[in-house]
Amino acid sequence: METYHALGIMSGTSLDGLDLALCRFAHSGKKWTHAVEKATTIPYPDPWFRRLEQAHTLDAHSFLLLHKEFGRYMGEQVHVFLKDSTRPDLVASHGHTIFHTPSQGLTFQMGDGAALAAECGITTVCDFRSLDVALGGQGAPLVPAGDEMLFGNYDFCLNLGGFANISFRKNNRRIAYDICPVNSLLNPLSRKLGLPFDRDGKAGRSGKIIHEVLEALNANPFYQSPPPKSIGREWLEKNILPYLDTETYPVPDLLHTVYHHAAGQIASNLSGDSSRKVLVTGGGAYNRFLLDLIRENTRCTLVLPEDLLIQFKEALIFAFLGVLNEINCLASVTGARMDSSSGCVYAHTLSHRQ
Repeated sequence: METYHALGIMSGTSLDGLDLALCRFAHSGKKWTHAVEKATTIPYPDPWFRRLEQAHTLDAHSFLLLHKEFGRYMGEQVHVFLKDSTRPDLVASHGHTIFHTPSQGLTFQMGDGAALAAECGITTVCDFRSLDVALGGQGAPLVPAGDEMLFGNYDFCLNLGGFANISFRKNNRRIAYDICPVNSLLNPLSRKLGLPFDRDGKAGRSGKIIHEVLEALNANPFYQSPPPKSIGREWLEKNILPYLDTETYPVPDLLHTVYHHAAGQIASNLSGDSSRKVLVTGGGAYNRFLLDLIRENTRCTLVLPEDLLIQFKEALIFAFLGVLNEINCLASVTGARMDSSSGCVYAHTLSHRQ
């Protein structure tokens, strides 16, 4: 049995913070086992939150400087996190997505892998999306390869983060795609109320549906288009944000409407009866109002695993993608011309940070 230790790093579109998960993987035959040994989320200090939130507005020189600085920042956090812990074989970093328009052949995840490797002193794998996009794919979602190998006993894997995405097998192939925005809408609206996020969905539950807004959101052609498909900030700004005018509508009502929009879109992608099990992870898994609405609209059984998996499944899978010395990006998911082994490697020969 081969055993690997890898540190997965994930920064989601909702800017909740930097997720770090130290993971152990064991491989015997075709079977993989996994464990999260240690994990944490480091909330972004206000300056970093603002810089990442506004990164897409920077000029080219400032953008590249921030790319390097954020790589060093992640490397510093890795160094602190791993103090008195097992030194992993590698670090696998998703980075923070700034641009994602695969129709133009463009995706960019901030956080320079070379700077990260130099700072923490550990071989680093990063930039997992670019090769797939260059091959004509969406470059997203990336977790389905891990879903297939680590969580294949579930009928659906549903992640509720900045965007909701789903992964499942159909016709003996793994299919996955983005469904709709979730926390990328709920969190900014909550901040209008002075809340970092809508805990348990309480603020949203207190509102009422704005029917004209709900109808406009649900009418977007993206929801009727077949996979492969993915969404990013650019799509959000063009197709969704114009309808969420806080000058016209009360924020609790907008929240309530977004909840019904998201829950309806998510439930429409969950088919079958109570025997169909849905693994639910991501920050939205803690949102009681959102889960109540999803349950009202589907007969499938929602399964919430232990907290470590809810919070760090994506970081775990990026660690796994870094470990895989084989196909880790599936054309059946992304629509690329072929499967690929994706990611750039910055090899580091130092055994300790100098």
